[in-house]
Amino acid sequence: PGLSYTWIFNNNTLSVQEDGRRFVSQGTGNLYIAKVEPSDVGNYTCVVTNSEAEQSVRGPPTPLTLRSDGVMGEYEPKIEVRFPETTYAAKGSSVKLECFALGK
Repeated sequence: PGLSYTWIFNNNTLSVQEDGRRFVSQGTGNLYIAKVEPSDVGNYTCVVTNSEAEQSVRGPPTPLTLRSDGVMGEYEPKIEVRFPETTYAAKGSSVKLECFALGK
């Protein structure tokens, strides 16, 4: 509770709300990119903010490069679901669940 995740791309904050190809999971902090393009090449840095402690921590930059051989790698299609066993919500409130389809 109180943690939020943002990503920096080449020293600029990623505006994933306006980008339908990228998504940041607020449950895990993972960055997901659909259909990687040459413009996605660069350094990505995760920033974790604890609003209760009023502190942020920046991780090390992670480079993203494109393979020149055109091979996507071996990924069997699967659904990544990380729902809690039980989710409680007050009547009339909203609940956000994250589900990701992965594959080749």
